[in-house]
Amino acid sequence: MSTLTRLLDSTLFRLISFIAQLFLVSAVCASFYQVIARFILQEPSDWSEGWTRTAMIWLVLLGVVLACRQGAMLKVEMLHSLLKDPWQRRLEHLVMLIMAGFFGLMTWIGVLMTYRVRFQTIPSLGISISWIYAAIPVGMALALLAVIVQWANARKESQEEDLTLL
Repeated sequence: MSTLTRLLDSTLFRLISFIAQLFLVSAVCASFYQVIARFILQEPSDWSEGWTRTAMIWLVLLGVVLACRQGAMLKVEMLHSLLKDPWQRRLEHLVMLIMAGFFGLMTWIGVLMTYRVRFQTIPSLGISISWIYAAIPVGMALALLAVIVQWANARKESQEEDLTLL
């Protein structure tokens, strides 16, 4: 593992994990408050549903980043197990290339969508809906970075493996 990878793991990806956990806790608390307010207090809250949705969107897109960093996305296990070693690596590189292309495209589309909706607001929260849409380019750009880091580590590990076989 390179120094840059260790630095990203100890700072950026740890921060992303912490933020995702905060979104999860806040979504659970807001949902719980919504149930209490609606069924016990008989006063439904107008902000808690909007916040829960916002937090869950951000949580999912940050979770994609963490899953990509761990190499847990788009495993093609059956096909992978049918192939011999050099073809297994080629398949892994193909999957990572497809993921990188998809995340790059989604980053670009997310930026366009976020810019397009910048004047719309969420009435229950009183904020621009672009703060929710911003989860797409932020999450996808960070997922692209995670795939690149995972790809670099996989290449380095396979090169080290090749050297030990010689």
